[in-house]
Amino acid sequence: MHEITINLHMHTPYSDGHGSHGEIARAALKAGLEAVIVTDHNVWVNGPERYYENGDQRVLLLVGEEVHDQARQPQKNHLLVFGADRELAPLAYDPQRLLDGVREAGGLAFIAHPNDPANPLFGEPDLSWVDWDVDGYTGIELWNALSELKVRLKSKLHAVYYAYNPAAVAHGPLPETVARWDALLKQGKRVVAIGGSDAHALPGRMGPFKRTIFPYEFHFRCVNTHLLLPEALNGELEHDKRLILDALRQGHCFIGYDLPANTRGFHFTAQGHMTTAQMGDEIPLGNGVTFQVRLPVRTECRLLRDGEVIKTWHNRETCTHITSQPGVYRAEAYLQYRGKRRAWIFSNPIYVREKSAKMA
Repeated sequence: MHEITINLHMHTPYSDGHGSHGEIARAALKAGLEAVIVTDHNVWVNGPERYYENGDQRVLLLVGEEVHDQARQPQKNHLLVFGADRELAPLAYDPQRLLDGVREAGGLAFIAHPNDPANPLFGEPDLSWVDWDVDGYTGIELWNALSELKVRLKSKLHAVYYAYNPAAVAHGPLPETVARWDALLKQGKRVVAIGGSDAHALPGRMGPFKRTIFPYEFHFRCVNTHLLLPEALNGELEHDKRLILDALRQGHCFIGYDLPANTRGFHFTAQGHMTTAQMGDEIPLGNGVTFQVRLPVRTECRLLRDGEVIKTWHNRETCTHITSQPGVYRAEAYLQYRGKRRAWIFSNPIYVREKSAKMA
């Protein structure tokens, strides 16, 4: 498998961001990303989707959209749309109709910042997803870096501190969002988890203090989604775009907080009788399944089944566990950074079934 690092969910002046597509591409190149997906609010920008290069480096910039009903008050239900390649904002009035439209267009749909609480101190409304009776979405944005910042801002002093110390912000996905994901998985739904920066490069000012809140390049070094591809990117737009979208669709990916330590090289696999599964795959239980976790550095790792921790390892690079129970299994890793225990890696699940759906 070929691993690439991609950053999802960002904005330009076509909506409420403050950097152009070209500036985003340059920041992504500096951060060492292979791809980014720009998602302006309620506008699909046709044109800037291509490879951007700097010497021997190149980054693929893809264009999606963040769609929500602008007429709704209060605002709710933001949906990230990838690969539809057409404007879908006119369908935003009905979340199910919007999801149906994404499917009809051959795109992917991820619920953006499922839990995004209000911050009255800074005039930020609650932008959570509320219509959970819908179906047809590919997954959810498990870790949204900007939503986490909203939660951390308890005072104007906090705002100044985090503006000059952005590395202190990230601790992990909001617990309510993780609980929601686990509940959906336990219900038998296949829900792919991604991490998004929600980058805007917002200019901030408080009295004499001026600062860009989370510049793009900083965002791109933090919460990323790592994709596992069956072949390498070859520089051809449509070929590489298909590989990226297929990996997202299948859940062949994990979320990595790359600022403390790069998460490249993480593996979570399952081995059964003459069968191997990676993240996003199903595997039949048979006479038992062996899970293997490989971490880029020694740290804490947890294995969960149906949302419950069943095994914890400390100061390990490789971890192995054998199960005789069906369920939805996923792995998490944590490490110490700036004096605190922080979330580092969230895998997508491996689905252990009594009998694989493909074999039924």
